[in-house]
Amino acid sequence: MGNTRMSEQITRDPAYNTVDRDDFRSMIEVDRYAERSTAFDGIIAATHDHFWDPLDKAYIDFDQPFDVASEMILPAEQIIELNSAVADKLDEGQRIGLANEVLRWNLSSILHGEQGALSLSASLCHILRDQGAQEYASNQAREEARHVTAYAIYIDRRWGKPLPVGECLGDLLEELVLTPVVYKKLVGMQILVEGLAMGAFANLHRHTNDPVLKRLTQLVMTDEAFHHKFGKIWADKTIPTLTREEHDKVEDWAAQCFEILLFNLANIRQRHYIYEQFGLDWEWVRDACREVFGENERRNSLKTGTNIFRVLVKTLLSAGIITDRSRHIYGAWVDMAELEGEQDFVVGDAIAAEGIEYLRGINAGRKVIGQKPTAM
Repeated sequence: MGNTRMSEQITRDPAYNTVDRDDFRSMIEVDRYAERSTAFDGIIAATHDHFWDPLDKAYIDFDQPFDVASEMILPAEQIIELNSAVADKLDEGQRIGLANEVLRWNLSSILHGEQGALSLSASLCHILRDQGAQEYASNQAREEARHVTAYAIYIDRRWGKPLPVGECLGDLLEELVLTPVVYKKLVGMQILVEGLAMGAFANLHRHTNDPVLKRLTQLVMTDEAFHHKFGKIWADKTIPTLTREEHDKVEDWAAQCFEILLFNLANIRQRHYIYEQFGLDWEWVRDACREVFGENERRNSLKTGTNIFRVLVKTLLSAGIITDRSRHIYGAWVDMAELEGEQDFVVGDAIAAEGIEYLRGINAGRKVIGQKPTAM
């Protein structure tokens, strides 16, 4: 990987045999074409089960109306600002406006995350020697592309333009896309970001008042559930084979990312311009939110099954990345013994399964999957 030391390249697993991103010659070595593993065949074969097209109203109709000026897309209890003194300074119309603008910021973050996932998945095609892994990475890039399209359309229909990416998320996505270090790409995107995403989508699906957003999150989760499995296949095959030095690097970096995201992902300073629209000083908003959401409240929020950080910790734990070296970092926020006692399921899998059945009903009536019906 360029100037990266070999110890930073996790290449021992034959299913994730990688080359330097500039070393195309290795991709056209004759012997490589006979080295395709079968590790990813199951999730590759399943791609037809969850095909959907965001531009086809048979799958989702973004033109269904929702008045963001008179109704909250998420209920007030899901908006931390409206559970603080901030709500007392606003009239009902302003409370609705603030709630929907905060959600606009969150959905814009998801949109930026999907673009990051698209760019990263495409970059994996340059370094994965195994054709099965490469094929799935290319398929994931295709699916992330439709997520970018879908969220861009949804935000456009409800508000117009998306909001700029927050500093914390933007820095993380840039690192993951541009890094030459393989484990950062795979752990960072397929486990960290996909773990956060599954929690976020499950929470949106559960609480939204907008039928279009509910359908959108379900459709996206039919894809993301398999993207998560892609990372899990890698973790199950690779993490147990690592040297102690290599495992420590992965574990330490994951713990560092967890703490950065926990305290900064939704940092109020990053969306100061939203509060200015309502005549609110962002520092006062921050202090008001801290009064009702301190460390104890943050810790209690991680007891909820769909909390994005609880889902993330469970994902890292089941992947074998967390050991006694870093357990205390996560244990300060979530009951690790309780997590270990839970069944090994991914939050959102049930929603994804329902979405797949919905898609099968649509796709079964089409001669060519993805082909729009023609008028008679």
